[in-house]
Amino acid sequence: MSGSTSCGVDYLSPAELPMTSDAWWNGVLGLAHFGSQPLDRSFEQIPVAEVTIAPLPTPDGVCEVWRAAGPMTSGRIGAVRFRASTQLLYGCISVSENLAVCLESRNKHSPLELATIRAYTDIFAALDMLGYPQLVRMWNYVPSINEDEAEGDRYWQFNKARQESFLSKQRPTVDTVPAGSALGTPTGSPLVIYFLASHVAMRAIENPRQMSAYHYPSKYGPRSPTFSRAALLASEAGGALLVSGTASIVGHESVHTDDVAAQTRETIANINVLITEANRLSGHQHYTTDTLAYKVYVRNPKDLSAIAVELRAAIGQHAAVTYLQAEVCRRDLMVEIEAASSSIRAAS
Repeated sequence: MSGSTSCGVDYLSPAELPMTSDAWWNGVLGLAHFGSQPLDRSFEQIPVAEVTIAPLPTPDGVCEVWRAAGPMTSGRIGAVRFRASTQLLYGCISVSENLAVCLESRNKHSPLELATIRAYTDIFAALDMLGYPQLVRMWNYVPSINEDEAEGDRYWQFNKARQESFLSKQRPTVDTVPAGSALGTPTGSPLVIYFLASHVAMRAIENPRQMSAYHYPSKYGPRSPTFSRAALLASEAGGALLVSGTASIVGHESVHTDDVAAQTRETIANINVLITEANRLSGHQHYTTDTLAYKVYVRNPKDLSAIAVELRAAIGQHAAVTYLQAEVCRRDLMVEIEAASSSIRAAS
């Protein structure tokens, strides 16, 4: 199993990022930095998504580092900063709702919908120009995701605009959609999206315990979320497993809504099913709970200890885990967990 992936993620503090090491940075596709303040250093060639949510248990920043093999090229198309290997593309974009309204007439769209449409329009343009047709994984950080407005629930607004963006570019909204996450950031933050795309097709994975999100009934909004439960990169693109934001949902219903420990166990059960599916589809036992890196979104910091106890009991003491405080897209969910192949394993 060693060396079975050449793409993966690692989590480092800003202080752990090398100041000068061309060999180390040459293998970096991109960064996402989580913290209340931006990184205090700039990067000429590396795109950095700045997300204003705080790590736990201390608010010091943490960097999500995506790595891949091969020579890299970097640049900017529209508002999308990107870096690409021969097989994989990392990109990020940040759009202010106020700026989106200034640039376009509101018409029938809310400010958040305009920002979402603008972000996805630029993303799809970059994919077309650079020749990476397959979106593999999307991370969406939506300001005030749980708030209601005159235009409706903000997560519903985001889902509506996201699906309209896919449809307007004649991209599928079922079956082969990318893995994804949508979490809340503080009021007034920009909409921040970062993503991975590939030259070659990926395998979208669904969870037999859950209804596919793109088939959710209308009680969850006028447009269904556009994401798959996980994505499996083809071996020539690195072979990584990328698990979407996963929560305590069975079928399409939230369960254990008053018990954070039970929610964590249910979430882990769903991730285990996705790992089993990935091994079945790949034809190999490549993926295990202890070789993934986990990012855990905690709604209320007081629940951190209970969540950590349940997670470590399930995945062991050695797997990498990063905790962040964030609003989960459903108000009755207290924890959401995503996972991906670790770059430590990728380099082994």
